[in-house]
Amino acid sequence: MEYFTTRPDLAGTFGAVGSTHWIASAVAMKLLESGGNAFDAAVAAGFTLQIVEPHLNGPGGDAPILLARHDDAEPTVICGQGGAPAGATLEHFAALGLDLIPGTGLLAACIPGAFGAWLTMLRDWGSVSLRTALAPAIAYAAEGHPILAGAVATIKSVEGIFREEWPTSAAVFLKDGALPTAGSLFANPALAALYTTIVEHAEAAGGSREAQIDAALAYWYDGPVAAAIGRFMHDNAVMDISGRRHRGVLAASDMHGWRPPVERPVSIDYRGHQVFKCGAWSQGPSMLQALRILEGDDIAALDDQGPDFVHLVAETLKLVMADRDAWYGDDPGVPIDDLLSSTYAAQRRSLIGDTASLDLRPGAPGGRNSMMPEIAGLRRNAAGAGGGEPTFAPTEKPAAETGVEGVVGDTCHLDVVDRCGNMVSATPSGGWLQSSPIVPELGFALGTRMQMFWLQPGHVNSLAPGKRPRTTLTPSMVFKVGKPYLAYGTPGGDQQEQWSLLFLLRHIDKGLSLQRTIDAPAFHTDHLIASFWPRDVTPGIIALESRFPEATLQALRDKGHTIKLGGPWSEGRLSACSRDASGILHAAANPRGMQGYAIAR
Repeated sequence: MEYFTTRPDLAGTFGAVGSTHWIASAVAMKLLESGGNAFDAAVAAGFTLQIVEPHLNGPGGDAPILLARHDDAEPTVICGQGGAPAGATLEHFAALGLDLIPGTGLLAACIPGAFGAWLTMLRDWGSVSLRTALAPAIAYAAEGHPILAGAVATIKSVEGIFREEWPTSAAVFLKDGALPTAGSLFANPALAALYTTIVEHAEAAGGSREAQIDAALAYWYDGPVAAAIGRFMHDNAVMDISGRRHRGVLAASDMHGWRPPVERPVSIDYRGHQVFKCGAWSQGPSMLQALRILEGDDIAALDDQGPDFVHLVAETLKLVMADRDAWYGDDPGVPIDDLLSSTYAAQRRSLIGDTASLDLRPGAPGGRNSMMPEIAGLRRNAAGAGGGEPTFAPTEKPAAETGVEGVVGDTCHLDVVDRCGNMVSATPSGGWLQSSPIVPELGFALGTRMQMFWLQPGHVNSLAPGKRPRTTLTPSMVFKVGKPYLAYGTPGGDQQEQWSLLFLLRHIDKGLSLQRTIDAPAFHTDHLIASFWPRDVTPGIIALESRFPEATLQALRDKGHTIKLGGPWSEGRLSACSRDASGILHAAANPRGMQGYAIAR
């Protein structure tokens, strides 16, 4: 099989960066050039992504992070996923007559965790000042940046609700009443002013670099930012995807004292590599389960654009996603050891046949009885306010005009490796401009991650105060011979783990370079319970890029799969960075979406 590549295989010895936006990648390299480490660079790039990709993430969103010092025995997880407010109870939503948490508006707001996650990494692993880390984001928010075509398409898709229902968002994104033009200079002065105030407050508090960062965290979670969010939630009932107006339940008191949990990852060994993911409060373990199943097959011998490979991977994904939907949540009862065991993987592998399964088939790890969520009566968007995470929502213009292949995105990703071998993989998301109205004093929208909870009692992902929703956000890290080797990930909602799995199989089993792996034709299955409102299910679907051979597509149809054919570059927005045993660094980023970029030197 000959593999097409869109870009050179970037390599160097000083630093490597990959992200979903070229400006964020350049900012990260700037921090490395000025003496910062990988953690400093990732923080500066993460805050910059909030400015240049406001439709894909924001200050009110989430940021799960995997990081490792060059001499760590395993990575560390910083869980930038906030929990549910005290008022977010099953009884509260039942009283509102809701059986799903709306995917837009105020009701689905968790504690905004991204700010705490980035600053925790800066304080405990970084070396530069808060001012240095925030300076690029402040400059782009104050002075402007060329707004992406995808961001403009997203604004256009919710222009009506901005004008009619969310005036604070219209004031920011429809300045002077007009839709911005793709490529024009776009600024967010309110957000620039907030971050400037936080830096000045931290410096006025005095003390060490760490003490100043602590002061910034307190300003956000214990002080004026929490107070502004609490007031906005209390004073406003806003239109959401349910077609009704609701007040939020997040209060300032929910944020007081909150700081992101710092945790150990979960991991398995796969063909001489140790693969690390966030815990079962994310969908991260599903990729580990898939690797456990697939390690029993000779992946290297399969044509990765052929029907046998696609069928095997798709059927594996159906099984692990059913387990995700039945077993994953922020709950001590998740049987993670059993789910990741070789014995359980063998049981699941035995279910894969020669034809497509059309059933949702969760397993019974350790002999337990699974509890799938109730999925009857799922609804479609009726309120015109967007639904949940806008993963691959169609644009109204062709790629030649928008710069994207008929899609807009949903999340960001960034990876950094420095010359010492320190490594970061982060997947910031949430707080999208289209998810919730702008809090005017702050210049950003709140997240809607709480829509991923179930409102039925007894499930491991049932709503409860303080609990984290089972997120789709899932950075990845791989060690080799006990050392940090690879950081990678992608946006994509329910597809994130699927594209990440394809990447790792092609890199480890097929031996492809990072860039060739990213460029290879990709696919995903929709055979799962969607994580975002309205939580629908579409059994049997495989979505493939049109670059797959026609013979592969027909063979898959013959096996019973329903084929959804996308454009030639319609699947995934991966980026990746690595460091090999000789100290050579590699970086790669996705051509899909026309905005991801990698740098290595």
